[in-house]
Amino acid sequence: MGRLVVVENVTLDGVMQAPGGPDEDPRGGFPYGGWARPYADQVMAETMGASMGDDGVMLFGRRTYEQFHGFWSTQTDGNPYTEVLNRKHKYVASRTLAEPLPWVNSSLLTGDLGQAVAALKRDVAGDVVVLGSGELVRSLAKAGLIDLLMLSIHPLTLGTGTKLFADGADASGTFALSGAVPTTTGVIIASYRPAAGEERLA
Repeated sequence: MGRLVVVENVTLDGVMQAPGGPDEDPRGGFPYGGWARPYADQVMAETMGASMGDDGVMLFGRRTYEQFHGFWSTQTDGNPYTEVLNRKHKYVASRTLAEPLPWVNSSLLTGDLGQAVAALKRDVAGDVVVLGSGELVRSLAKAGLIDLLMLSIHPLTLGTGTKLFADGADASGTFALSGAVPTTTGVIIASYRPAAGEERLA
């Protein structure tokens, strides 16, 4: 049985929107796209690469899947992420996309999201890794399906933007720190597991 591992870039004030570039997610007139790029270093690259592993599969929401496909499927510069992302099987949670999906090794999840992801975790040998996909992550948290949160916490605040867990989101709970890796640029890559015997907070 696999684990569901959520991998996110967040700011100190919890913003996850558009870490990679100005055109990644401009919804709401968000002006800070690409805020994470100055903080990339070799430590982060190695840690993130290890988190994706050789086994397991990936799970995306529709928006993140289309963004990743638009960029990574066309890269030919030998970047190791390109090979991993193309090779791994990618599952997509979407109510609007239809088969066949455009990226190699991609499948659409069907039916109830919670049941489909629970079955995916049961059937895969390695991890089910979620990148970005904030709306999907909030749904998975509400369903109690997340086994590990790997947050790259960046040393800046933005004061605006979509947060990983927005105010009022029904995804309350407690977590225990299971590891932390500091990078050379001040980012803390912190891994959290649901606390033992964790009960949802009222």
